[in-house]
Amino acid sequence: MTVQKTERPPSGPTEVQTPDGGTRPEGPRRNPGRLAGLTPYLLLAPAIIATLLLLGWPLVNNGILSFQNLNMRQFILHLTEWNGFDNYKEILTGEDFWRVTGRSVAFTAANVVLIMILGTLVGLLLARLGRRMRTFLLIGLVLAWAMPVVAATTVYQWLFAQRFGVVNWVLAKIGFESMADHDWLATQYSTFFVVLLLIVWMSIPFVAINLYAATTTIPKELYEAASLDGAGAWKQFTQVTLPYLRPFLYATTFLEIIWVFKAFVQVFTLNEGGPDRLTEILPVYAYIEGMGNQHFGMGAAIALLTIVILLAITSFYLRIVLKQEEDEL
Repeated sequence: MTVQKTERPPSGPTEVQTPDGGTRPEGPRRNPGRLAGLTPYLLLAPAIIATLLLLGWPLVNNGILSFQNLNMRQFILHLTEWNGFDNYKEILTGEDFWRVTGRSVAFTAANVVLIMILGTLVGLLLARLGRRMRTFLLIGLVLAWAMPVVAATTVYQWLFAQRFGVVNWVLAKIGFESMADHDWLATQYSTFFVVLLLIVWMSIPFVAINLYAATTTIPKELYEAASLDGAGAWKQFTQVTLPYLRPFLYATTFLEIIWVFKAFVQVFTLNEGGPDRLTEILPVYAYIEGMGNQHFGMGAAIALLTIVILLAITSFYLRIVLKQEEDEL
């Protein structure tokens, strides 16, 4: 009885014949699918790390600071006095925080409504204009959008100045002599009016350019079909334009809520939350309590509560948007 011997495969790398007749050792095969699956995570890793370092770490430190009683004395002597939730208890049981919160929400709502209405109208106007006029208007919008916030606020301070302001001079020239020396920053509502004009003026370009770019994605055949069906301009807008623009309107509104809610620079630079702290919104309130009054733990607690309120507002808005999209489907 004979046993047939089988040759064992070589343990080393095998040789593979190349097209030119030579041979090369065949190494272990790589799985391209696994590398392709890891590529998105590798590309996102630098941005995630930078976000954690630049945003996450300061947020953690701010949270730790909010549980301390820290003023200038403790800061100089390097003393750490933990007081638990006393800062939050004092803030949430006081009237000032809730008054400023309601003011901030109303201020944000008024600005966002005006920004979205006027920005949408300007965006639709861009779609209707000819090439030359559209280019001219786009240049003006980009210049207004690119202006630094402090520089724009300084310009508005000059425009609405009491003695040498352009606005008072124009009003006096057209017959409103009583407005010649009007102090626009003397009352709460007139100060908010100036801030509202400033923020709306700076925000319209972003909305208008976004929506104009969205209108370029609408097929022209849809307008032609609607025109053949006898649809007028309003019908074409509601049945053709608006459905295509709705996702862009949702996203832009979401971004504007965040941007307006944290409009610290405009309010503080214009009048530092005055007069009599009647125009303070939450970011300004946190800064004045923390840096101005040197209650650093209190300011940190207000800042964290501001983030929580902003997250609550945006999540409420997103729930409404998602529900409307589900109803449409």
